[in-house]
Amino acid sequence: MNAPFPSPTPSTSSTTSAPPLRLLIAAPRGFCAGVDRAIEIVERALEIYGPPVYVRHEIVHNKFVVDSLKAKGAVFVEDISDVPDGVPVIFSAHGVPKSVPTEATARGLDWLDATCPLVSKVHRQAERQIEASRHILFIGHAGHPEVIGTFGQVPEGTMTLVETVEDVAALPFAAGTELSYLSQTTLSVDDTAAIIEAIKARYPQVVAPKAEDICYATSNRQAAVKQIAPLCQLMLVIGAPNSSNSLRLVEVAERSGVRAQLIQRAAEIDPAWLAGVETVGVTAGASAPEELVNEVVDRLKALRVVAAEEVVTAKERITFKLPRQLVR
Repeated sequence: MNAPFPSPTPSTSSTTSAPPLRLLIAAPRGFCAGVDRAIEIVERALEIYGPPVYVRHEIVHNKFVVDSLKAKGAVFVEDISDVPDGVPVIFSAHGVPKSVPTEATARGLDWLDATCPLVSKVHRQAERQIEASRHILFIGHAGHPEVIGTFGQVPEGTMTLVETVEDVAALPFAAGTELSYLSQTTLSVDDTAAIIEAIKARYPQVVAPKAEDICYATSNRQAAVKQIAPLCQLMLVIGAPNSSNSLRLVEVAERSGVRAQLIQRAAEIDPAWLAGVETVGVTAGASAPEELVNEVVDRLKALRVVAAEEVVTAKERITFKLPRQLVR
């Protein structure tokens, strides 16, 4: 949950004579429950096992977070073969194919699964659809770790990736084929709805998931941007370029007609962006810590007199349990 932002409080910056800058800070923003859990898993593992603790892939897609954990003794690798014998390994929040824990177990490695429980829910749904002899249409982005992990839950050839509405038209399945659909948890809500509509129009018999696959945090952050973007001339989205949910926030802002910039740190803000701007919106992807939001606010205050206010569109109270190995 985001820490409450103060009510509008002008800064005392004297670096510019430009008019005051109104700053609208989206809430919810930043860390979600799955990211909180994944980071805590790494930190607790370091406390219990001592460094080094290996992590397969970035635990979450944020350089600041990854570098902070590296400084504490976490070592990030892209393949389980890069993990030496006798040290613990953690699987990232995005999820991994079944073959990865199988290999870790075969090598006798102690492993911890930091997969977001909402991603794990999609994995279980995929297994159930295959058990019911349905082919799965999976809505997602090729090459994303979550997509790779989900495809790795089922036998090869039982799932087909769908990235766009145009992909639906090109699907080779005949009418009446037993099909179901699932989706990546960090997609654009609007784009995914359009793809699902196209799937249902072509295959009315398709079986839908029992609940929405796009996670609550992704939906809430996109809704918050939709609320404030029309009031702004510039939207700053704090997140990594390989963060799916952060990129979707940029798209949502741009579709609202506002110029949007994806930044990882406050130092990337170009003062020229603020020329002629009266209102700036700020949000953060689900992998970006609140510390980076505060850093961006401070940077803007150094450039302009600022009146900041938080715009709350939802309250998030979801938490997830840690793996039992880490509960003391």
